[in-house]
Amino acid sequence: MDVKFDGIPEGGSRIVYVRPVAVADLPSEVQAQLGETKTIYALHDQDGDRLALVRDRKMAFVIARQNDLAPVNVH
Repeated sequence: MDVKFDGIPEGGSRIVYVRPVAVADLPSEVQAQLGETKTIYALHDQDGDRLALVRDRKMAFVIARQNDLAPVNVH
């Protein structure tokens, strides 16, 4: 079945990837700002460049959509 879905913009440049990041893997100055948080979420472009770090997954998706990007979950 070939059906267009209006939720994803045409072209790969409008897709961002959302993936969990262990706080322990981040620089110590970032860890200090996050307190007891164990996992945050990163937004990456199609080349793998990190665009943003966000405290929770839901907010990562909201930020992507507010910027006319289509978020895709990455494990």
